[in-house]
Amino acid sequence: MDIKIEKKKGFLPWMKKYWPWVAGSAALVGAIVWLACSDMATALKIDSRGLNIGEAKRAQFDDFVRVDGRVLPISVVQISPEEGGIVRERVVEEGATVRKGDVIVRLSNSNLDLQILNAEAELAEKQNILRNTQLSMEQDRLTNRNEKLQIDLDVVQKERAYRQQERLYQERLNSREEYLQAKENYELALRRQQLITQRLEKDSIYRLSQVDQMEDNLANMQRNVVLIRERKEHLNILSPIDGELGLLDVELGQNIAAGQMIGQINDLSNYKVEAKIDEHYIDRVHQDLSATFERGGQVYNMRVRKVYPEVREGKFRTDFVFDGERPENIRSGQTYYLNLQLGQSTEAVLIPKGTFFQTTGGRWIFVVDADGHKAYKRTIRLGRQNPQYYEVLEGLDPGERVILNGYESYGDKDVLILN
Repeated sequence: MDIKIEKKKGFLPWMKKYWPWVAGSAALVGAIVWLACSDMATALKIDSRGLNIGEAKRAQFDDFVRVDGRVLPISVVQISPEEGGIVRERVVEEGATVRKGDVIVRLSNSNLDLQILNAEAELAEKQNILRNTQLSMEQDRLTNRNEKLQIDLDVVQKERAYRQQERLYQERLNSREEYLQAKENYELALRRQQLITQRLEKDSIYRLSQVDQMEDNLANMQRNVVLIRERKEHLNILSPIDGELGLLDVELGQNIAAGQMIGQINDLSNYKVEAKIDEHYIDRVHQDLSATFERGGQVYNMRVRKVYPEVREGKFRTDFVFDGERPENIRSGQTYYLNLQLGQSTEAVLIPKGTFFQTTGGRWIFVVDADGHKAYKRTIRLGRQNPQYYEVLEGLDPGERVILNGYESYGDKDVLILN
């Protein structure tokens, strides 16, 4: 006999039938909620109206840096007196045009005048001594000549007596003692003649050396007097070059020391431009790099003349000179804005420069998504830079938009929600 099975009614049978679908739906909702909560934890809502958003693009990158330089004379010559003294007269004032050899300042020095008088007196004394010595030597020379004549005459006489005694001795007309005595007297006279001749030769050499030495000393003293007199001429401070008197720091009655800087002459035959460049470029700036600037609607060319190795306050100094014509109305102290070419222009992915670089150092940036509602942090790598653009080496494609503002207020958030 068949038993009729009745259907069970209620919520539990329904749950057993549909529980896989319910569990899946709950898991999906939980995942969505977790993602939303996680996203909210790393996101920051900001007002998009104050953002500076730029677009990455592929274009030509001009590798240059813009620097501001100050016009200076091509060279500056320091004015320093060779002799110290009291300022007696300022002949030329600052800003005046001077020629080489023009008197700028006149000094006076009483001590130098006294030195000149003493040197002249000493020279006169040495001249008198030399003249007296020369007279004494001339007298000695005459005395020696007379002595030489006497000894020569004595030799002749002794030789004649010796020859006579020799002949008489050979003829047995005199004694042997008389012959030997005459011979000895003659030989003695010869030896005396030789000794006196040698002494006179040495005396002559000594006197000549003494005279030469005294004449050299006298010549040195004469040169010393001339130099001292020239020192007096140095009390007139002259312009060393043609140019403009840019500085003169002296007052009437002021005591100026020798070698003290009292002013400078600006050489206006040419000009240079001195610029201070950020130390970031110190390895790329070298001599003969080209630069340009525009003035009065005309472009002028310059080149790097000298790079100074010292870095001060994050900048190093560089001198530029004109490569060709220069502005007609150029003046010292003017400011020119130069475009210094660091390399060849190449095609690259570029983004506009912005203050984000100060926070990230160019290592990452916030990239705006396609609908413009969010911006995500992304790692990038930047290369060269010029006054307008950064070169992007990795991390961005042309057409992507990035936030260029500073990121100081964003903290460590990875997502920005743009309202």
